Amino acid sequence: MKYLSLSPVEAECSMIKDACKGIGSHQLVLYSILCGRSNKDMQLLKKVYYKMYTKDLTGVLRSELGGDLWKLVSACLQAAEEPFDPDFHTMEKAKEDAEEIWKKGQGKFFGTDETKIFKVIVLSPPKYLKMVNDAYADKYGYTLIKAMEKELSGNAKKAAIFTIQMRFKPYEAISELIKMACAGMGTDELLLTCCVIRYQDLMAHVNFAHEELFGKSIQDRIRSECGGNYKQLLLALMQKVCPEDG
Repeated sequence: MKYLSLSPVEAECSMIKDACKGIGSHQLVLYSILCGRSNKDMQLLKKVYYKMYTKDLTGVLRSELGGDLWKLVSACLQAAEEPFDPDFHTMEKAKEDAEEIWKKGQGKFFGTDETKIFKVIVLSPPKYLKMVNDAYADKYGYTLIKAMEKELSGNAKKAAIFTIQMRFKPYEAISELIKMACAGMGTDELLLTCCVIRYQDLMAHVNFAHEELFGKSIQDRIRSECGGNYKQLLLALMQKVCPEDG
């Protein structure tokens, strides 16, 4: 748990470095850190990463990722989310962007133009992205998340859905990520640690959402899925940021 001795953004940089070690990167950790950040948080992350390792974060990730996942992460790295402007982000424009997403995805005769789709998802302010989502659902019968499920596969699909969910329902998105870290055979300790440390400031809200979604607290999940000193460290951290009653 070396991350506990670092500031939150330094811990994230260290997690990114660890996620890139060995053969193949830990893509779930990478997209959970990189997708859904504010412009300010992304700029800070890139600055601190360079300060810690004298390497450009974009260049590091370009060598680790490929395909649709890189296209999405590349859009996130630009830190170019637009501020909401009611004169620009109108319902008419939302309908146009919804149609553009359809044309570049489900409505495309051959293949999918993910770059265009990711641009709308990543650069749109949350309020406007909800307008696009409503327009898309009204015209095509399902949401943007469902569209990503149809168009993408693997970690690119998971990352795109996570990015949208972080705009719409961030506490639920983080809860799902924590559950994912504990799914299957053995706990994904790096991903679980990343979630608990990165989202300390939000953990009370996340824990409430986790209980609503899954019928148990994050502490209960840690007790059932983890063991030894690792379990005790996580529970101590959770108690600090989200104390249990009694």
